[in-house]
Amino acid sequence: MTKRLLTYLLGLFLMTIGIGFSIKSNLGVSPVSSIPYTITLIAGIEMGKATILFHIILILMQIVILRKDFKIKNLSQLVVAVIFGYFTTFSNHLMTFLPTPENYAIRLLLLLISIIFVAFGIFLYLPPDIVPLAGEGAMQAVSQKTGIAFPRVKVAFDTSMVLISGITCLSVLHGLGSVGAGTIISAVLVGTVLSFIMKLFRERLDEFLKDDCEVICY
Repeated sequence: MTKRLLTYLLGLFLMTIGIGFSIKSNLGVSPVSSIPYTITLIAGIEMGKATILFHIILILMQIVILRKDFKIKNLSQLVVAVIFGYFTTFSNHLMTFLPTPENYAIRLLLLLISIIFVAFGIFLYLPPDIVPLAGEGAMQAVSQKTGIAFPRVKVAFDTSMVLISGITCLSVLHGLGSVGAGTIISAVLVGTVLSFIMKLFRERLDEFLKDDCEVICY
């Protein structure tokens, strides 16, 4: 599983690099990162730790939703949450070496770079099919229990994250905080960029992972 694992971890890391760029742009983070960043802004908890905390909450949500259908192996999402949290910490640290942009065009450029990194990260993270992030796991749990199609659950989930973050920031910080134009742009463009990347590189990635799959099947 060497190739699958390395591809999976690289995907997670690239996603956190994208999150770091979105924070640096100061235009609003992606929907799935909005609540951890809100926790950071309000409670002062470092974002990597806030991300781990949020993922733990999502795992507990899965237990409540699925109950006896919750599988023990799903607890492995906790390990991924810790890895993702530390990747987030490291990526945000890397962003400190970049100057904080004042020019709006440069901020938009950073946001575009963020979207590309997140989309490419998702492209690498999903095909190995190892362990889903807790957010995806929670969406799958809701879809499984309600019978609602996963894409519709994802839209509702992302929308809820943004609303909760926006309302919380307005109530406590008297500003939108983690939510901004970049949040909406990311929600719209990540899927589009991901589709474009898949058209360009999906066959190459499948070929790269093929040897691992053949070894597992054998």
